[in-house]
Amino acid sequence: MPVGGLIASVESIRPYWLEKELRNFLIAFGGGILLGAVTTVLVPEGMHNSPNQFIAIAILLSGALIFFFIERHLGLKRRESPQLIGMTLDFVPEAIALGGLVATGSSSALMLALLIGLQNLPEGFNSFRELKEQNKSTKVTLMIMFLLVPLGPLAGLFGYYVLAGHEAMLGAIMLFASGGILYLIFQDIAPQSKLKKHWGPPLGAVFGYGLVLFSNMLIGHG
Repeated sequence: MPVGGLIASVESIRPYWLEKELRNFLIAFGGGILLGAVTTVLVPEGMHNSPNQFIAIAILLSGALIFFFIERHLGLKRRESPQLIGMTLDFVPEAIALGGLVATGSSSALMLALLIGLQNLPEGFNSFRELKEQNKSTKVTLMIMFLLVPLGPLAGLFGYYVLAGHEAMLGAIMLFASGGILYLIFQDIAPQSKLKKHWGPPLGAVFGYGLVLFSNMLIGHG
């Protein structure tokens, strides 16, 4: 995260169109990595560790709803910082899940660690630019980002020591994070699906994703 912020601290990239294109590319790139993490690691592992697939889908949808309420609460108080909020909200549960996967010896742990590292670089870049637009100084912005760094290792240690042997809880965290991440992707990261002050499209996208999981479950059982 701080590395992305340090890169973004270069005051301007000329020409301006290149700076704008780079930022939009990094937003989309981070969103793509998040979607990849959800699709290839978090949902499959979460479903595998869940004792009941109906409950698993409900947990995924609840994650989207909770992230929606958090973001709406912050938005109503005029403290919207979608990139920073999204980075923090997805970073912590992902790190907890990573710690749990390492403890269980899962082959997906390395993949998730790589995806977390890759996504945090563009998220750090965009969060820095977002905070700067709120008239925060470079020093204060970088300090905020450095203060967020310990959350990852602490969350990972929690997952490693507390969730080891608790596969159902680990799966629930993965699914909850997946629902929240999917909401954030369609609400704040995918520009073509965002309507200002309308939260229906991203919630609909997550419910659609849940419907696919439900259909796949029925087909598998059939």
